[in-house]
Amino acid sequence: MKTAIAKLVAAMIVLSWYAAAQPADARTTLKSICRVKGQEENTLHGLGFVVGLKGTGDGSNFLPTIRTLAKVMSLMGEPLGQNGLAELKDTKNVALVTVTATVPAAGARQGDKLDCMVSSIGSAKSLAGGRLFLTPLLGPDRNNTRIYAFADGAISLDDNGMPTTGRIHGGCQLETDFFNVFSKDNHITLVLDKNHAGFQVAQDVADLINSQLAFQNGGVALAKALNQVNIMVTIPKQYRNDPVLFVSQVLGLPMIQPQTEARVVINERAGSIVIGGDVEIGAVVVTHKNVVVETGGTIAGEPFVPVDPEETDTPKLKALVEALNAVHVPTEDIIDIIKGLERNGKLHGKLIID
Repeated sequence: MKTAIAKLVAAMIVLSWYAAAQPADARTTLKSICRVKGQEENTLHGLGFVVGLKGTGDGSNFLPTIRTLAKVMSLMGEPLGQNGLAELKDTKNVALVTVTATVPAAGARQGDKLDCMVSSIGSAKSLAGGRLFLTPLLGPDRNNTRIYAFADGAISLDDNGMPTTGRIHGGCQLETDFFNVFSKDNHITLVLDKNHAGFQVAQDVADLINSQLAFQNGGVALAKALNQVNIMVTIPKQYRNDPVLFVSQVLGLPMIQPQTEARVVINERAGSIVIGGDVEIGAVVVTHKNVVVETGGTIAGEPFVPVDPEETDTPKLKALVEALNAVHVPTEDIIDIIKGLERNGKLHGKLIID
């Protein structure tokens, strides 16, 4: 036990030293906070059959499966006889499923193989031991019937306790190339990540690009913030035959840590609280069982001690949490206190509950 405590203390000392050694203006690069528009994932989808089930399929009571199976048999040259759908009344080893595959944002080439997800849409009890029958996959545009890929293969159930969903590793083979266009009319558009989006950050990115690269355009500004998410950048003439080189220069620009909105992220299941160092709280008195903590100002006649004597006007949430931890307030109670601050309008930041 003593050894474990010693290791923990040593780790805390090292962490404190490392944090103190970092420069106040920690830097990042643009590629860490944004992407180029056009570099998005694409989802392919289709409707297919899983065969080879051990009596756990949809059964004859689920008519969409029976009708679709009859149509497939007819297309393959094996139409039903005079008894029609009644001939499939004992079908229990087939299940109607949706099939989806995701093409990565960087694109893919014809012949590449991707994982695909399979989910039952009928009354099947389990897809265990089943195999997806060859299924064509279409693009996200429902008006376009072009086949982009084919999927088939043995299904592996996910470890999520859901026997009616599974995955086929490398089960989707692309039939066409996916080249995502990233420039249009000699412009590119940078898209800020959702956790960095904001008017101030967008303007800071535009200003950075103009200060560092405008000389390549005769001193004329290259970038303009369109809103809190998008920044349009003009490709200089000398790069229009090689836009990749220009994009690499833009995304590699170093930037002082962006000033995003103050946030507190709470994961109640894990019992974790992540607080931005700039999250402030208003003047408030927090009582918890036999503990009383005041933030900002004083109340006459009461022996309260301010959370942070050096910042009584704008106390930090971090200081309050440290004070509560010092008197061994449980994490779940600290979370309730933070929620109370937010409801009271005294939490000067955005509260995110995962």
